[in-house]
Amino acid sequence: MGLLDKLLGGPKAMPVHVDDANFDDEVMRSELPVMLDVWGPDCAPCRQMEPVVMRIAGRYQGRVKVAEVNAAGAPRTMRRLGVRSTPTLVFFRGRAEVGRVVGFRGEGYLDELIRAEFLGEAAT
Repeated sequence: MGLLDKLLGGPKAMPVHVDDANFDDEVMRSELPVMLDVWGPDCAPCRQMEPVVMRIAGRYQGRVKVAEVNAAGAPRTMRRLGVRSTPTLVFFRGRAEVGRVVGFRGEGYLDELIRAEFLGEAAT
């Protein structure tokens, strides 16, 4: 990682877009663990989470699939997951939900959670 990447928080990547039609393919059938960002179009904390989610997607590319779903555009998926507020991060491994975080969380918190729960790495 170069100096510019370090100053800007690391490389960024776009999360995979999920909706009612592709939820099973992108999340439930994923070979990789999945962090699903559930956001809403009028949600200020969701806008704060966007660059964090993009940095997480860049940092863990190829090891964790980072996906995003607009809650307003995926009503069946929201009912299925029981999501009642945004932002919500739902973590999946092997077709099962293994964790959930509701509300804004910082990048350090998410890094520790992903490394410990998904990758089996000790916190540094």
